[in-house]
Order: sequence, then C-alpha cells, then structure tokens
Amino acid sequence: MSRQPDIVIIGSGVGGATVAAGLAATGAEILILEAGGHIEDRPENRDQRAIFQRGHFRPDETWYEADGTGFNPGNYYNVGGNSKFYGAVLTRYRREDFDEMQHLDGVSPAWPIAYEELEPWYGLAETLYQVRGTLGEDPTEPVHSQPYGLKPVADEPAISKVRARLKAKGVHPFSLPLGVDIERWLAKGKTPWDAHPNSFDGKMDAETTALAAALKYQNVKLQTGSRVTRLEAGPDGRIAAVHYMRNGEAAVLRPKLVILSAGAVQSAVLLLRSANDSNPNGLANRSDQVGRNFMNHNSTAVIAMSPWFRNDSVYQKTFGFNDFYLSDGEGGPPLGNVQLLGRISGTILKGSMPAVPEWLLNRVTAHSIDFYAMSEDLPSPESRIMVDGNRIVLKWVRSNWEAHERLVAKLKQVLRSAGFPVVVSRAFDKRTPSHQCGTVRIGTDPKQAPLDVFCRAFDHQNLFVVDAGFLPTSAAVNPALTIAAQALRVADHIARKDLAA
Repeated sequence: MSRQPDIVIIGSGVGGATVAAGLAATGAEILILEAGGHIEDRPENRDQRAIFQRGHFRPDETWYEADGTGFNPGNYYNVGGNSKFYGAVLTRYRREDFDEMQHLDGVSPAWPIAYEELEPWYGLAETLYQVRGTLGEDPTEPVHSQPYGLKPVADEPAISKVRARLKAKGVHPFSLPLGVDIERWLAKGKTPWDAHPNSFDGKMDAETTALAAALKYQNVKLQTGSRVTRLEAGPDGRIAAVHYMRNGEAAVLRPKLVILSAGAVQSAVLLLRSANDSNPNGLANRSDQVGRNFMNHNSTAVIAMSPWFRNDSVYQKTFGFNDFYLSDGEGGPPLGNVQLLGRISGTILKGSMPAVPEWLLNRVTAHSIDFYAMSEDLPSPESRIMVDGNRIVLKWVRSNWEAHERLVAKLKQVLRSAGFPVVVSRAFDKRTPSHQCGTVRIGTDPKQAPLDVFCRAFDHQNLFVVDAGFLPTSAAVNPALTIAAQALRVADHIARKDLAA
C-alpha cells in the first residue's frame, strides 16, 4: 500500500482472517500484519515423528508461571494462527451456553447477547468455512436457520461399529461438524488432520478459507514477518499508531481503525505492554480486566482398548456426543463434551511415552480408539495473563476440575459397557493450548469488561479485539466457529457504523 491503510488487522488467525473476509467488500484499504510466515508444503507436515516426537513445529518460546518456572506453551505463529494445526471441529455453542449456567464449581455467567443474536452469523461462518455436518442427531443442538451445505465426513468402518455400539447403550453420537475435504486431505497422505499442519491440503483453516476470500480483493493486503510491539494511544483516547518490527527494523502505521486479533494471550500482552501515562495499567484496561478471566478447557485424552477390536482407521475423528453436556445424565450439574480424537498411532503416542518401544505402542493402538473429554473452565479474575518485562506470565487457576473428572469417569463407564475392558486416560496440561480464551472479554459495563458487545474497546473507539480473548465463557465445545461468527458480526457492524460514516 502506497498510503496509510484505513484498517490494520493484527493477526491472521480465525478472528483476524474472518473479520478481514467480512470487511473486504467495503473497499477500505486493509493491511493484515502477521508475525509469522506461511507454513510451507514440506515432508514434516505429515511426518508424525517430526511433529510429535521432535516438536518440529513448536515455537522457540518460553512463558512463565507465577513462581518463575518456565515452560514451552505450544502456541503457533504463522499465517492462519493456531487453526493451521486445529482439529477443524466447527461447533456452535449450545443455546444454553449463552445463559447463566450453574456448574459443580461455580457459575458460568450469561453472555451479554443471546444465541439468537449470533445465530445468523453462525450460518454464514459455516458457509465460509465449508463445514460438513448434519442436523437431528444431537439432542443439545441449538436451532439452525439453515442446514449444513455439505454432507458430514463419513465414519470409517471401524469407527462406524463403535458409533453403533454406543447408540445401543443409549448414547447419542452425532457427526462432528468438520471443516475438512477428506478426499483432498487423504490424497496428500494417509494421516489424521488433528494437530497436523495444513498447507492447502484440504483442511478449512483461517488461511485456506477466510483469508483466501479476503485476499481476492485488491484492497486487502497481507504482510508477514511483522511483529507488533506496541499500540500508541493519542490524547483523545483513539489508537494513533501501530508500532511493529519487520526484518529487524522498526516501522509505524497510522490507520483509522485497529483490529487486534493476535490470540487470547498475545492480544492481552500487547494491550498491557502498551501502557502510557493516561493508561498506566495498559490500554483498554479501565476495568482492570485485561489479561484476567483466562480460560483453558479442562481436557483429557481417553484411550479405550480391546483385544477383540481392530482399529484400521486413518483419521477417526468423525463423531462426538453431548449426553453429559447439560447435565450429568442423572439430573446433576453439566459435565462436558466428548468427541473422538484424531487417530493416535504408536508414533504419536511415543512423543509422550518415550521409554516405551514404538513397535509395542503400535500393537496397543491397533486395538484402541481415542476420545477427547472436554469440560468448561469457569472465568475468574485471578486466572490471568501478566507481563514482567519481556516475560509472559501465566497464572492459570484451573476450575471445575471435579466435574471434568466425573465426565472422564462417565466416559470410561460408557466405553467399558460398549466392549472395551481397558480404558486409560491422561489429562492435558498448560503446554497444550486447549482453546485459550477470555482475557479481553465483551460486556455491557465498562467497569466490568474491556469491550462492548461488538468487540469495540470502551476506552478507545477505534480499537476492536476480535479473537478468543473476547469470549466471556469457554463453554465446553471448540470455540473456532463462535469466534468466526462474532468476527463476521463485528465486520458488519464496522461497515455500517464506522466505514459508512
């Protein structure tokens, strides 16, 4: 761009790419700044030893716990953000997730908007991300004003048999809504897609769908290798400048609007590091809530084994069930969602069990099926992201863990009754970013939330934060589609209120 852009979008993940797609047709000059680069089409993309044993794609980055202990967080910095590695499950929050919900460990607060407000945007997001799915299988499914445009990804024969076993036990398996062109994916390599990087191989991530749609317009540009270091607020409270580094050189942009979509952690970090005399606690932080209310799903891998079951599936991840989502199945509190993991091979499993021979792990996984149990993490102001100089400090106060343990126990019971005598589990820790969210939440009261219901900062009228940070609750489903739906809603609002003026 030869002149200053009208809009700078910081980050090209689901939030940033989708809001760019929603704004592209307005004609506004839009520049997307991405800290990383494109994931190249390389053999490592389907090399499970490279991915899971050698950590080829993990960033060279250290975050710190409150006591100073360092850890590698496992977040990714590339065009498309974490969606390049995601499981492509594009699920709507349940309608009840927008209302106040009593959990075993406390209350999940109501959203400042109802499900019905977001419902049309969910449909548009499903179209943009080419979601494959079907209605009528899941009793908790909220109302859809339009059906899925594409048929669900089919179960492989071994997985179909397990689905039938579960149905026979009274469980309600449903086809996961997936953003995967399975023929294209398998044509590149016979692997699952969950946690495998995507280079236009058939997975519908932020780059391959939303960003690709936005870049069809000449007024939208992507600039990689551009890490934003600070936002500069002017005397009137508006964001006057975006400071970033590219190729070792400092640069400045002065757009009319800034959309921050760097991810729940990095967006909060950037706002905190942009403190000035007028905003000593960081930008958009009159409420002192920036960085607070960090949530990360309580998640556990559950592996069910039987010597009489032969799992010859390649990708596996095609169904889930919500029988314990709105209650524990016996009138008790909600527990969470269950869905299949991408097929776990011995090669994958050895990454977390290095002392066990890979051939033995392959023997075990040939007779096992792998599930992912996920429970809501409740928002708390004491669970937070902080900065200490150049350090990112994560103080995660995990909540609702007893409910999650009950979910895992329920799942194990169901699987044993379905013919799997041996069921083991392993919880994911903070090194696995299990849908981080909530650090710059939306609300209606500037004293309680940094953003209004359209993700506009109360303190800075030309600043929006559109990524998982805006989520007021984590629910117990994958958040990508909800982020995309809100991004399209925000883009429509900006087009009508800011660009039309």
